[in-house]
Amino acid sequence: MTHIQKANVVGIAAMVLLLNSCYKETSSVTGWDYNNEKNGGFEVVPYSEQETGPGLVLVEGGTFTMGRVQDDPMFDNNETPRRVTVSSFYMDETEVSNINYLEYLYWTSRVFGTDYPEVFKKALPDTLVWRKKLSYNEPYVELYLRHPAYHQYPVVGVNWLQANDFCVWRTDRVNEGILIREGILKMNPNQINEDNFNLDAYLAGQYEGLVKNNLQDYDPNKDTRKVKVEDGIFLPRYRLPTEAEWEYSAYGLIGNSVSERVVERRVYPWNGSQVRNSESGFTGEMFANFKRDKGDNMGVAGSLNDNADITSPVLSYWPNDFGLYNMAGNVSEWVMDVYRPLNSEDNEDFRSFRGNVYQTQERDEEGAIAEKDSLGRIKYRNVKPEENVNRRNYKSADNISFLDGDHESGVYYKEDENNTPMYDYGKKSLINDKVKVYKGGSWKDRAYYMNPGSRRFLEEDQSTDFIGFRCAMARVGSPVGF
Repeated sequence: MTHIQKANVVGIAAMVLLLNSCYKETSSVTGWDYNNEKNGGFEVVPYSEQETGPGLVLVEGGTFTMGRVQDDPMFDNNETPRRVTVSSFYMDETEVSNINYLEYLYWTSRVFGTDYPEVFKKALPDTLVWRKKLSYNEPYVELYLRHPAYHQYPVVGVNWLQANDFCVWRTDRVNEGILIREGILKMNPNQINEDNFNLDAYLAGQYEGLVKNNLQDYDPNKDTRKVKVEDGIFLPRYRLPTEAEWEYSAYGLIGNSVSERVVERRVYPWNGSQVRNSESGFTGEMFANFKRDKGDNMGVAGSLNDNADITSPVLSYWPNDFGLYNMAGNVSEWVMDVYRPLNSEDNEDFRSFRGNVYQTQERDEEGAIAEKDSLGRIKYRNVKPEENVNRRNYKSADNISFLDGDHESGVYYKEDENNTPMYDYGKKSLINDKVKVYKGGSWKDRAYYMNPGSRRFLEEDQSTDFIGFRCAMARVGSPVGF
């Protein structure tokens, strides 16, 4: 038997042992059977690994150097290199397109448009972002979002708050679809107002829907039950990626590694320091859509250098080594993080993120989850200080300014605490807790900003004609799968 055959046998044996240990029908601590209503009915479901949600690809986590890898001609000094670790997660293969967002707008109008038109209005992108005082961009104002010619182009004019609302909607629609696929619920095209599927409301027992078949309940006092988190049927929430996740996935260093050695540090999401392809058959073609020079958005007629004057379709150009398209150029993208110049120095080196505001579900006097609101959603509130008295890992709900912007870190700490704060927004600074990070270059930017380490910021309620977004999702269980 060869070494390879021996390795295969050992691998198969290990897999069998793993599966047996995972799917035992008897408790290893009590000896009692699982899923047996005669002994109380503690239920354990067979589970292999997480299903990949629609539009997502798995980004295997790892360590990388986050921050600046080239000169800093802008002298921002906000990209200090630092080694961090990113857990495996899922990322949208492409930017969210106009047709994706139109589906969201249609659903919002159909469900809330009659009684709560403000919900639909709140979701609308700002199409006026295309206007420039000395440019004729009215065709984009009128047509870019809705004309079928632009269906596969990235949505723009969406602010950070709207991008997060889209993620919430997508979470509910995907998980509702899973329940329909699994035969739990029936299709219900007549949902209106609070009678719409919301994951939190369903888990809290405040959404019934058109039930087709509930699951068998092994509790001897019950017959059937709704789906629970413990069943492994629901997918985790869609969300914006963190800054560390976005930057890590943009580099795609998995294509540059041999064992644990990264053989070439990338400037862009591809090898080398050039923006043109040097491979035979594609020589000279641009890797991304960006502004090559002043007044040059696409090159000369007959040989357009990136074949796009503004944005380009979301599946344009070559994907990086994670299979992600347009992680450089096309549109810049919102990420979850609140902006601080020194995030790279202050943040944890594992799952780095600034922006935590810890919340909990509102409850009534008897401790039950409060009734959902008029839109069918469970209400949340910030965790109160008195609820954290005995905690060591955090004391307050809002940790956005921790180490950078709170009283203890302020330049006036030794003086009166009512003095001017460190970030005096609108007077001494453009930074506050509502300013968010966006990453990557766009069709309006020079190549400098296509480096994944570059970072810029904008107020969360502002939008532009060059910022879009894509969604992410947590990976649960094994970082690489079985």
